[in-house]
Amino acid sequence: MTRQPTTDAPSIPSAPSATDEAELARRLGALTLEQKVRLLTGADFWSLHPEPAIGLRRLVVSDGPAGVRGELWDERSPSANVPSPTALAATWDEPLVERLGGLLAHEARGKGVDVLLAPTVNLHRTPYGGRHFECFSEDPLLTARIGVAYVQGVQGGGVAATVKHFVGNDSETQRMTLDARIGERALRELYLAPFERIVGEGQVWAVMAAYNGVNGHPMTESPLLRQVLHDDWDFDGLVMSDWFAARTTEPSARAALDLVMPGPIGPWGDALVAAVRKGKVEEALVDDKVLRLLRLAARVGALSDIPTTATPLHHDAASVATRLRETAAAGFVLARNEDTQLPLDRAALSRVAVLGPNAAAARTLGGGSATVFPPYTVSPLDGIRAALGDGVEVTHGVGVTPQTRVPAAALAHLRHPDGSGEGVEVSFLAGDGTLLGSERRSGGAYTWMGSYGPGVPTGEVARVEVRTVIRATDAGRYAVGGSGIGRFRMSVAGVEVFDVCLQLPPGADLVEGLMTPPQSLHTVDLAAGEETEVVLTHDILTHDTVTHDADSTDDALGDAVTMFQLNLQPPHGSDDEEIERAVALAREADVAVVVVGTTEEVESEGFDREGLALPGRQDELVRRVAAANPRTVVVVNSGAPVLLPWSGEVAAVLLAWFPGQEFGNALADVLLGVVEPGGRLPTGWPVSEEGLPATDPVDGVLAYDEGLFIGYRGDGRTGWQPPRYAFGHGLGYTTWDYVSIDAPGELPSGADLTVDVRIRNSGTRHGKQVVQVYAGRPGSVVERPLRWLAGFAVVEAAPGEEVVATVTVAARAFEHWNAEVGGWAVELGTFTLEAGPSSVTLPLAADIAVGNS
Repeated sequence: MTRQPTTDAPSIPSAPSATDEAELARRLGALTLEQKVRLLTGADFWSLHPEPAIGLRRLVVSDGPAGVRGELWDERSPSANVPSPTALAATWDEPLVERLGGLLAHEARGKGVDVLLAPTVNLHRTPYGGRHFECFSEDPLLTARIGVAYVQGVQGGGVAATVKHFVGNDSETQRMTLDARIGERALRELYLAPFERIVGEGQVWAVMAAYNGVNGHPMTESPLLRQVLHDDWDFDGLVMSDWFAARTTEPSARAALDLVMPGPIGPWGDALVAAVRKGKVEEALVDDKVLRLLRLAARVGALSDIPTTATPLHHDAASVATRLRETAAAGFVLARNEDTQLPLDRAALSRVAVLGPNAAAARTLGGGSATVFPPYTVSPLDGIRAALGDGVEVTHGVGVTPQTRVPAAALAHLRHPDGSGEGVEVSFLAGDGTLLGSERRSGGAYTWMGSYGPGVPTGEVARVEVRTVIRATDAGRYAVGGSGIGRFRMSVAGVEVFDVCLQLPPGADLVEGLMTPPQSLHTVDLAAGEETEVVLTHDILTHDTVTHDADSTDDALGDAVTMFQLNLQPPHGSDDEEIERAVALAREADVAVVVVGTTEEVESEGFDREGLALPGRQDELVRRVAAANPRTVVVVNSGAPVLLPWSGEVAAVLLAWFPGQEFGNALADVLLGVVEPGGRLPTGWPVSEEGLPATDPVDGVLAYDEGLFIGYRGDGRTGWQPPRYAFGHGLGYTTWDYVSIDAPGELPSGADLTVDVRIRNSGTRHGKQVVQVYAGRPGSVVERPLRWLAGFAVVEAAPGEEVVATVTVAARAFEHWNAEVGGWAVELGTFTLEAGPSSVTLPLAADIAVGNS
C-alpha cells in the first residue's frame, strides 16, 4: 500500500478573491507615492512598516529553516528546534514534512511572526557548500517535492513561506559579489526547477532574491526575476531581497524586486521617490510592488476586514516533542548494518559505552541565520541513559576535542554576582559610564539587532558589560575569554587580563565573523567549587569609531548588529589521554556507540568547507574503538557529508544529520528498535574529495563547469567517482524483494504517467521502503545524465506482505530545456524507467515510447 497523507495537516488558504483584489487596488490608490515607497523597505531588522490609513498592521518576518526564531536571537525567546533540512529531505516523506510545516506555523503565530524565511531550496551542488545542511538535496525533484510539502504545511497555518535563495546561491565563498555562470539547460533543469514547482504547485507567497549574481546580473536586479517568476511562472507573490543584498536604486527598482530588507536604511526610500519623479522608474512598477505586498498582508491576515482562511493547528509542548522525535528518527539513514548489529537487544545489554565529542554535547542545528535557541536539547548520552534505565550501566568518554575554539560559556558554570542563582548581569553603558539599562541573562551568547530592548536608548549605548561569577565544577585549568568583532576587555577577580581589538581576517565574510568570531582568552586555575568574578566589556562600533564605505554591506550589517560571546572551556584531558580512556571503556562494554561530527568551525553559513574529513582526531578515535570492540556503532552528527574512511571497519553507521532538540530520544528509539531508521540519502556521500565541484570563484566568477552532472547525475562521466553511499541509499530493519514493474508502453506527449512497482517485505519486521523510479534515454542525441530521479513513493508492509507503490512520473521528467527555442522539448523515442531502493540498485526496468500517439 502507498501511504496516504494524514489528516492532521492544516488546510491551505485560498488566494485572495477577485473582490479582495479589487479592495487591494482601492487601498493602493489611497496612498501617496511617498507612502507607497516607504512600505517597500523594512521598518527594522525583522518587520515591515504599518500603514494605518489603509488598515495595514506591522508584519513580522523571521528565520528560519531549523525553527522559528522570532525577533530575538538568544535564549530569552526559545524556539522548537526542528531537524535540519537535509534531515527532512532524508525522510522522503511529504505528509510528515507537511505536518512539520504546520508545527512551524504554530510556532510562528506564537511569536507573532507572519512570514517565515524558509525553505532554502538551493541544491547540493557540492558538499563543500557551507549551507549544505540548510538545503534539501542534490536532486531538483526531491528538493521540489519536499519543498512543496514544507510550504503547504506552513501556509496552511496562515503563515507565509519564503522560498530562497533565488537563484544560484549554492555556496558561500564571496557570496555577496560572485557571479555564478550557469548554462541555460542546467539553470532551468536543475537550479530553477525546485523554485518552479514550489511557485506553481506549492503556491508559495514569497521568494527571496539571493546575494550573488547569475550570468552577469546581481540577483536583486536580475532580469530573471521578471522573465522567470512573472512572465514564465505567473508568480503573484512578493520578492524580497536577502538582508542587505539590494545595493542600487534604479536597477533593482526596475527589476521585479518588491521589498528591500532590512530597514530603515537601504537604496530605495527618498532616492526611489526622486527616481520616480524624474521619470527614471515608472510609478506603475512601484504600484505593482505595493500590490504584491498588500496581497501578502491579506494572505497572512495583516489587512483589516480581509480575513485569512487558514486554520492553524494547536500544539502543546508534549505534541511538539513527539513530532520532533518522530521526524528526527524518520530522517536517520542507516548506511551500514553489518550482520544486523542493529537494532540492539535491550535484554542482552549490561554495559554500553557512549563515546565521542558529540555524545554529551551534540550538535542539533547548523550555524548562521538558521540558528535558534531551543528550550532544551536531549543529547545522545542522555537519551540512551533514559531509554536503558537503571538496569544497564552507560559509561561515557569524550574521546577527542575537535574544536579549536572555546565555546560560549555554559549556564552550569555561571552565577549572578549577587548570588541569586545561575546567570549573568548585562549592563548597557553610555560613553561616560552612565548606566542606560540592564538585563539578567542565562547564557554566554549575546545578539542585539537594531535595539537593545525597551527603555534602552540604542543610539547612546557605547559599551556592553557582562558580569558574572564563574564556579568551577572540577579542579583544573579553565579558559575564559570573549569573542566578537571590536574592542574587548576582561578582568578576572578584579584584575584586567586583556584589552584587545579583535578583527576579521582579510576577505572574510562578515557572517563568518558573527558565527565564528575571533577570540581572546585567558586561563585560570581553579579548585573544585572555587568561584571567581569575571567582567567582559565590549565597546560598540559606531560611525564615530570606524570608517565606513557607503556601499559596504559589511559596514551596514556591523552597525545594525551587536553580537559577541562570553567563552568558557572547562578542564579536560589531552586527546591522547581521552582516546585511551574511550578505548578502555569500549573494551569493557557490550556495545560501543561513538558519536562523531562536525563543528561550527567547519559547517556554517558565511564560509564554505575547506575539506570533508571529520575535524580533529575523530577518525583515529573511531578506528581505535572499533579495534577494541567489534560491536561499534558510529553515529555521524553532521549536516552534510563527511569522509568515513573507517566505514568498513565498524558494525554499523547511522547518519543522524542535525536532528533537532529531540536527538537523543530519537537516537535511542532507533538503536533499540522502537522505531525503524526511516531515512534515505538526499545526497550521495563521497569516498574521497577527488573530482568534486569547487566553490572558489576565479576573478569573481564561479563557473558551474559540471553543467547537468552534479551528484549522482555524474555517473559515467570522466572523473566521476562512485560514492561511498549512493543517493537514495538507506537500510531499515527488514529486507525487501522487488517483484515487478508495470508501466504504460507509450506516453502521449505532455502527459503524466503512473508506474506500479510491486515489492515484498521479505524480512521479519514491519518496515518502510522508499521506492524510487529513475528515467534514462539510451542512445540519446541530447546530452543528458545516464539516469535521473523521475518519481518516488513511500510504502509500508508487514513481514511477508506484498504491496504496490504507485509512482507518478510527470511529463517534465521526459523533457529537456531547448535553449534555441527558449522552451521545453521532448526527444522522441524510447526512454527507460528503472525502479529500486537507490540510484545504483535498480533491479526492475520498463521501456516507455515517448512521442505523439
